[in-house]
Amino acid sequence: MSDLNQIKLPIKEEMDAFEPKFRSYMASNVALLDRITYYIIKRKGKQLRPMLVFLTAKMLGETNESTYRGAALIELMHTATLVHDDVVDDSDQRRGFFSLNALWKNKVAVLVGDYLLSKVLLLSVEHEEYQLLKIVSTAVREMSEGELLQIEKARRLDITEDIYFEIIRQKTASLIASCCGTGAASVTKDQETIDKMIAFGEALGIAFQIKDDLFDYETEAKTGKPTGIDIKEQKMTLPLIYALQNSSKKDKRFMINVVKRHNRDRKKVEQVMQMVKTTGGMDYATSRMNEYHKKALDILSEFPEGIAKDSLQKLTYYVISRTK
Repeated sequence: MSDLNQIKLPIKEEMDAFEPKFRSYMASNVALLDRITYYIIKRKGKQLRPMLVFLTAKMLGETNESTYRGAALIELMHTATLVHDDVVDDSDQRRGFFSLNALWKNKVAVLVGDYLLSKVLLLSVEHEEYQLLKIVSTAVREMSEGELLQIEKARRLDITEDIYFEIIRQKTASLIASCCGTGAASVTKDQETIDKMIAFGEALGIAFQIKDDLFDYETEAKTGKPTGIDIKEQKMTLPLIYALQNSSKKDKRFMINVVKRHNRDRKKVEQVMQMVKTTGGMDYATSRMNEYHKKALDILSEFPEGIAKDSLQKLTYYVISRTK
């Protein structure tokens, strides 16, 4: 598995320069807002999103101010949706840090999310980055639609595989696709190239989400995370959907009953997890993940060789081989 620091090497300069730029894009005259945005920047994760923006731009041309703005638009938009998500989910934590609503209450968190979205609009319009704004706005729409589709379907636990793929394409893959799209659009006007990179990001995003689904069935020792969380939260993931479609009526009834009514019963949840493994749910999900991984690599193969492309290839391997 490739190390993220190694993958970052071709864009190390850009990544180092990005943080102070991003901080300046978030700046405000309100002290409370500045305190909150400083807290947000401090809790950054793996930084896969800006990495994808810069690597895509570098593979297709030379990174420039438009590329930095593209990366900032993605981060502002994504942070806004996370802040709003924490309010919706009534969540106290994110990535081991307290969520904004836990520290500053829901009203402040919602207003901060709104402020960040307004920054997305202003940053785009002030610099006439209309193509970037279109790509980022499309991602916001898709993420919202995906979330609502999941809520609508989750009530009845009748998610088919087709609907599952539509949900993750919108909820997860659209954001990763927009990273690659903004990176491409910051260095080229060729729509075919931009569309290809959006398709690459979408395939990568779907592989990423299926990998997340698989974590829920792997041993806690391997991932460092408790297992069965998705069942507890009544999330219909690919291994479970496959198991439900390929089980006897009696087993299917048992699994649905546990997910609906006994999802806090550790013993029963473990029984469902075992049934998913026995019916080949994990093997099936792994094969679908590899399919999308291959699709992403096939798209990349159309572009000329170089260090940025090499890092993008390594990043696709990282996505499906990571342990958390």
